[in-house]
Amino acid sequence: MTPQKPYLIRAIYQWLLDNKNTPYLLVNTTFDGVQVPTEYINDDKIILNVEPGAVNNFHADNEWISFSARFSGKPMELFIPIVAVLAIYGKENNEGMFFTEEESLPSSSTPPSKPTPPKKKRPGLKVVK
Repeated sequence: MTPQKPYLIRAIYQWLLDNKNTPYLLVNTTFDGVQVPTEYINDDKIILNVEPGAVNNFHADNEWISFSARFSGKPMELFIPIVAVLAIYGKENNEGMFFTEEESLPSSSTPPSKPTPPKKKRPGLKVVK
């Protein structure tokens, strides 16, 4: 089953926009693949305004959030893995969804190096009267 987190992020984002709130993302910048302006990172976290007027080409799927924005007048492409998102909330009232740090940690279980082939079973047909 796919994780709920990317769906919740997209839903809260749309809900915030529908209610005329400015959506902010709180991002843990210690994850691999996070590309954000490093000069704005504080305590390994960054808060980003993702309102449509502040960003271009906003895209959120089940793995990544990406968009372009200007920081101190310089354009930059930002890439944020979904697992790095700690919260999405409205600037005006802090309403939204906050995720625990544990929800954002990669799973500690390592996948097996070689997938095990499925066991062959006999067909399970029954006579129904």
